[in-house]
Amino acid sequence: MTEENQAFPAQQQEPPGLTAPMEPQPDHGETSYTGHGRLDGMRALITGGDSGIGRAVAIAYAREGADVAISYLPEEQEDAEETARWVERVQRRCVLVPGDLTQEDVCRQTVERAVEGLGGLDVLVNNAGYQMARRDSVADVTTDDLDRVMRTNLYALVWLVQAALPHLESGSSIINVSSIQAYQPSNALLDYASTKAAINNLTVNLAAELGPKGIRVNAVAPGPIWTPLQPATQPNEKIEQFGLDTPLGRAGQPAECAPAFVFLASPRDASYVSGTVLGVTGGKPVF
Repeated sequence: MTEENQAFPAQQQEPPGLTAPMEPQPDHGETSYTGHGRLDGMRALITGGDSGIGRAVAIAYAREGADVAISYLPEEQEDAEETARWVERVQRRCVLVPGDLTQEDVCRQTVERAVEGLGGLDVLVNNAGYQMARRDSVADVTTDDLDRVMRTNLYALVWLVQAALPHLESGSSIINVSSIQAYQPSNALLDYASTKAAINNLTVNLAAELGPKGIRVNAVAPGPIWTPLQPATQPNEKIEQFGLDTPLGRAGQPAECAPAFVFLASPRDASYVSGTVLGVTGGKPVF
């Protein structure tokens, strides 16, 4: 991780994007994250856990003592296997669950396969998301595009929560992934930004409903984070300026998001935290 302003070289990938072609390589905490036993014996399902923020969370959770299951698209198998290698290096279990979460039956099967592989479930991290390339106008948003964004970012979250609830007990938690786009929406990302605002509302609603059961529900709102999503959806000129408009003057790394997810998952450290959105934005406001 760097504390200096930096520009990224122009680069492009086809969605959903992979880690290996990225320049520079993202920091997921592979050599920097040190665990302190905050999640000993816990079991977590992380959607979109193959790369980016999901990989950083998987590595951090494993080093904090948790076993993890990660879901991902089949075409992301290469990244998923690399994440599993990092998890298994610290003798934690990593269950790989490929599948397209835009399908309700796949969401429900994903939870069941995670529970079967892990022997239960304590934490659900709804990290998987889809963002279309930027457009010039709302007139450019197709019904197919809108459907995929909504089904990935919202429908899947609801289906996964429904499937996970029978397995979650008091002390468990759900962590959703919002975005700075929920607070400072870009005109060219109106469908994606709207789903992130909705996730904030869902988080508050779920926290109110599940609080009496001892289940905490929170969200993390990342700012511009260097993940495969960026070269897969952003034009070259945006890549070259990515993150430079933050008060800290740079994009964040996935490893810089992971501690927020660890804190929110910890039944000791965040025992009285529910219904909140924690911003990791480089100084951009989340209010």
